[in-house]
Amino acid sequence: MQSRLVTARNVLSRTMAALAATLVVSLLLPVAPASAHGQLATSTPLTGTVVREPLTQVGLYFTEKPASNAHFTITGPNGSRVDSGWSYGEPKRLDKPVQEYFMVNGVFEPRLYHTGFPAMVTVAHWPAKGRYTATYLSAASDGEAVRGNVTFDYQGPSTAAPAGWSAPTTGPDAALLAQVEGTASASPGAAASPAGVTDAPANDPAGATEKKQGGGFPAWLVPLLLVVVVAAIVLVAARRRPAARGASAPGRRPSGSGSAGKAGSPARKSASPTRKPGNRAGGPARRGRR
Repeated sequence: MQSRLVTARNVLSRTMAALAATLVVSLLLPVAPASAHGQLATSTPLTGTVVREPLTQVGLYFTEKPASNAHFTITGPNGSRVDSGWSYGEPKRLDKPVQEYFMVNGVFEPRLYHTGFPAMVTVAHWPAKGRYTATYLSAASDGEAVRGNVTFDYQGPSTAAPAGWSAPTTGPDAALLAQVEGTASASPGAAASPAGVTDAPANDPAGATEKKQGGGFPAWLVPLLLVVVVAAIVLVAARRRPAARGASAPGRRPSGSGSAGKAGSPARKSASPTRKPGNRAGGPARRGRR
């Protein structure tokens, strides 16, 4: 009986360990991103690198052409801006393709983008050594926000600002903010179309398919629910086994009662010595013989 309980516990512990491992793996697996398309693919310079020569431009390469009213800034170590406008650059093939996801018929389908579409941000001057940050804000072809930053360390010589130049203080365009923040019913067509994007059919309404992402069932919940259901089944089964064994005990009581009856027979035998009055009566006679 005890060995069966030990075996059941071992099986239960192994099952729970397997379920826990499955849960951890499912949570660590990459989930299809719900972000917009047209994300940053690479940059020049790369984030986290050291720049030792004064660059005239910082290139930010996206998986689709940035919106015409996109907003870019570059700030120096003291927090002041050193950017002086931006322009479209020549698309180039990416060294490493970027994978983005589209929801088609309720299923996420990956697509690889091999071309980077740059926004070339002009650097007016390099006032000092230290960390510089390039920020970007744009709208993808589906109307969602494309935002982020690239930081790098500048260790080159300082350069003077151009004559008559002053640090810009302008912020993002109001129409762009309304579109990316959802404060107005901006049409996804206001963003620049992803012309030249490879592996993306022109007849695929990217904005419509991606918007289904927000109302769909989260994909990461599926393995979690499976783990919970299986764990519940295992626990219920483990609790029912001891109960079934305990229920079989009353069936063994008849055998136990029989043994009790046998155990009672010596009690009857032990009572028989009290039925020998003759021995007590014969006591005085023996004493008389002495």
